[in-house]
Amino acid sequence: MKNDKQISSEMADRMAIKNSVDTFSILADQKETQKQTLLFTEDAIVESVSQGRPGTILKGRKQIGDAFAAFLALFDTVYHINGQQTVTINGDKAHGISYCLVTLIGNENGKKMKTTLGVYYNDDFVKKDNQWLISKRVSTFAWQDKTELAFN
Repeated sequence: MKNDKQISSEMADRMAIKNSVDTFSILADQKETQKQTLLFTEDAIVESVSQGRPGTILKGRKQIGDAFAAFLALFDTVYHINGQQTVTINGDKAHGISYCLVTLIGNENGKKMKTTLGVYYNDDFVKKDNQWLISKRVSTFAWQDKTELAFN
């Protein structure tokens, strides 16, 4: 059975991990990719899965930041809404699954298009210098809906 100090420490860790995931999303919305990369370890790996098929594998902060910046530059508006999250903590390592609804608005062939994505992240975290960093992220793009926006 855990004592009060252990419970308090675990709750603080869970809040810090949730904050890291939420900060990632906010920085994406603001297109602050250089700040976003600081949420990852120097040697982090980011993989993507779309329609059940593996996609790009990014290694290290520079490659991650460059890819994120190039992707986000395609859109006028980026908007993340984070949902449920589960986290398992084991000392200075943790694993979490976080769900996210992502809206991307940009121009395609002269039309304003809105793409909505259902995404979940499988994240491995490590605690370094009292900060939880993402060491590996598998981003699964589970579904997508694209519609033309009509502005009056």
